[in-house]
Amino acid sequence: MTGRIAPQASRPPSQPPAGGEQGDTPNAWDPPIMRSVEDTGINLLAIADLVIKTLYFTGVMTGFQIADFVKLPFTGVLENVLEFLKREKYVEIKGSGGVGAAAYQYIISDKGSEKAREALERSNYAGPCPVTLGQYVAAMRAQNQKRMTVTQDKLLNSLNNLVVSKNMLNKIGPAVNSGKSIFLYGPPGNGKTTISEAVGRMVLGTDLWIPYAIDVDGQIVRVFDSVNHEVLEAAISESATRTTGLKRDPRWLRIRRPVIMVGGELTLAGLDLVYDPTNKYYEAPFQVKANGGMFLIDDFGRQQVRPRDLLNRWIVPLEKGVDFLTLHTGRKIEIPFFVMIVFSTNLEPRDLVDEAFLRRIRHKIEVGDPSYEDFREIFRKVCEAKRVPYDDKGLAYLIQEWYIKRDRKLRAVHPRDLIDQLVDIARYMNRPPRLTKELIDRACESYFVEL
Repeated sequence: MTGRIAPQASRPPSQPPAGGEQGDTPNAWDPPIMRSVEDTGINLLAIADLVIKTLYFTGVMTGFQIADFVKLPFTGVLENVLEFLKREKYVEIKGSGGVGAAAYQYIISDKGSEKAREALERSNYAGPCPVTLGQYVAAMRAQNQKRMTVTQDKLLNSLNNLVVSKNMLNKIGPAVNSGKSIFLYGPPGNGKTTISEAVGRMVLGTDLWIPYAIDVDGQIVRVFDSVNHEVLEAAISESATRTTGLKRDPRWLRIRRPVIMVGGELTLAGLDLVYDPTNKYYEAPFQVKANGGMFLIDDFGRQQVRPRDLLNRWIVPLEKGVDFLTLHTGRKIEIPFFVMIVFSTNLEPRDLVDEAFLRRIRHKIEVGDPSYEDFREIFRKVCEAKRVPYDDKGLAYLIQEWYIKRDRKLRAVHPRDLIDQLVDIARYMNRPPRLTKELIDRACESYFVEL
């Protein structure tokens, strides 16, 4: 196997993973229609504080602009909030940029500025209106009830750009269908991360709705992450909007099911709510951002935390399907856990965990060195991708001189790296890249290091 696959999506597992065949069934849940402030689940005063902070930071805004910023419909929701703020003399109307109340230009008053500073003492959060914890839990459960079944044909189709042995495919397929945790191990450079990302790309299920943020008794937890979440532009179903004229709850984004990868930087603190004492709100931990998708722990065993402690952290979520997070106030909250966790390591499993821990990880898959036939196929595909003419004699020379004679093990990543090296050298020499003995030797001399 070779090449890198851009992370896209995965299927939730742990409990019932998410559903249906890719693209052939509608999502089991769509954001509900929002008609009033009560439909938000958030107190009117809390929304008013959010609007005041928004105006305090940005200055003059029209009703349309405020609605777009806090992700609430103007009609039926924000118009009532702004009417309350005008009545209390927290905001004033400066002018109008068009027809209707939504086009009015709002500016914060002196009294409103004082109120905004008071609100900022509690939290600096000013952005999309959060959903309630109950709304988030209900949405996650509704979207993660069905299990997508991976068949042999689908797996072959999804991994057709990789060279993977039949034996490996027969292990990956059942592991994915189980929806449980997966432990990938083996020498470095053989595609453990690539396989994981490919599985994430394959097991899309339906798309996923997530909120920008969650409100937990006035505490804000930011969920949406523009780095790890790929937003899909079109909504799944707008029929209700077209027929009734009412708008679906805009506090939810439709994304591809996430594949989030972490490496040696992972700590236990990063797996709990991360409180920002300056801004006074929380960042959701990795596994919450990965909810409904895949969480890949790469280079397992090289984290700053002991492998045993890291695995201990997952015992309850993996077995019970729920995770417990702690606010800085000491209160614990329960979050549904629909995450496929993949542990990937090039260290010896016996040096990381004992038998009791490995028992809790359902599928253990060794990703070993490629055979000579697989290595040749990988090399041919890389040459084709890099536009370097493939030559059997050149490859035979490479294997004989730089692998067999030196007792060097084949690695699936070597063809890509060596061809890149060869192309760089050929460009420097102002020559076309070819699998000549001279270029192969120079590429290998600068790539391989005798340890």
